Amino acid sequence: MTENLKVEVVGLNRVKGKHLVVQVRLSNTGTDKHLSWPGEMGDRTRPLGEIKWASGIGVLDAQARAWILPYQPADSPCLCSDLNRDGLSRFIDPGQSIDVYAVLPAPSGNPATTTVTTPVGPPMLNVPISDEAPTGDFPDPDAEPVTPVTRRLILPSESLDKSEETADDGKDLQVNLSSDVLFAVDKATLAPNAKSIIARTAKLIDASPATVVTVAGHADSTGNDAINDPLSLRRAQAVQRALSAQLSRDSVDFQAKGYGSRRPLYGNDSDEGRRRNRRVTVTFPKPLPAAQEPVATASPDTTGATGLTGTTKADGQPIAMEVSGLRRLPGGLGLLTYKITNQGSAETWFTDLHHAQDWEAYKYQAASNVRVTDVAARRQYLPGRLEAPTGNGADFYCACTDVSGVRISTEKFAPGQSREFWTLFALPDTAGPLKVKIGPFRDLQIPIQ
Repeated sequence: MTENLKVEVVGLNRVKGKHLVVQVRLSNTGTDKHLSWPGEMGDRTRPLGEIKWASGIGVLDAQARAWILPYQPADSPCLCSDLNRDGLSRFIDPGQSIDVYAVLPAPSGNPATTTVTTPVGPPMLNVPISDEAPTGDFPDPDAEPVTPVTRRLILPSESLDKSEETADDGKDLQVNLSSDVLFAVDKATLAPNAKSIIARTAKLIDASPATVVTVAGHADSTGNDAINDPLSLRRAQAVQRALSAQLSRDSVDFQAKGYGSRRPLYGNDSDEGRRRNRRVTVTFPKPLPAAQEPVATASPDTTGATGLTGTTKADGQPIAMEVSGLRRLPGGLGLLTYKITNQGSAETWFTDLHHAQDWEAYKYQAASNVRVTDVAARRQYLPGRLEAPTGNGADFYCACTDVSGVRISTEKFAPGQSREFWTLFALPDTAGPLKVKIGPFRDLQIPIQ
């Protein structure tokens, strides 16, 4: 995302079986100006005053659905390279390099490889982990009190008819059933077409180890609490009764609650946001994976097939897009990477990448206007979300390229300039290609690598 900044992983070492030391080399490949690196490498999910140094270096623990970042000591934003502790300059001279590091928890399962993440480009896959001692002098996380910093990765998807939206964090499923589909306006009696929606959710509960299921009713902000609170509770109770009647086992307890308009998922200042906030949320442990044959994926050379491109215009300038890969990761994850190029003769802004229907769900703007669709299953997959706990709840960030803060110029392209963007999704267990929609570009059929 930053011109002339080259990022290389030069060391990845597991220490004491539980910590990870990540060493990254930053190079200024330009010839005419200094390059400031602390803001570039800072973690965007921390308070603004702490987005600095190498706090954005991390790894993706796909099996645990966690984005792991450097430990946080009591007196510092992160256990990582900083300007004072390590005597580093804020700038990298043209043609020069510096090495920075981060110390963080090792990913679960003692893997031989992992995915390394930085704020300046797509995740780097299959980086080997060494169990040899790292070369260099690095702080010991066992020598002082430190706090692990992880961001839960939530993978949303929705049915194409908009009747339900599911968020999977690797542990629990949260199924948001649309109240507009389930109920008539201001009513708490299930509509006839709600039966199939309830049946699908009941089947998921049956397949899970759930002993307790929470059913929560929610409203938008158009009514007052005297109306919204009892209505949301009655709707939750109606869904609870319908689910209980369709379960094939009787060892499940339900807890029904009504929250009115106090827990919106989206902004209430648009019709789409209000529609999504009118919901009944069913939460339970994730169903156990069914025994099945391994999924056959497309061979890697299929990503060189023709037709993975699209064109549009921005302020009269031709803009080209090319998908560089849709790769399957462990834990049901997928990584989509694509390149945007200004093929015109003048500088232009291309802002369609962040104009997504659910942009209100994120704290900051990101290139979230991307959808992956399994046409056969009639299911659409949305970009993953990183959950960062706050004192008042949580903030959510797109698990995709950031286009705000220090990245605010990411959507500005000089003539001939290209940038590679990325997005993490859930991927269905299918061997066939998936439909991918990126911003205003045409639909593409993308093979899974």
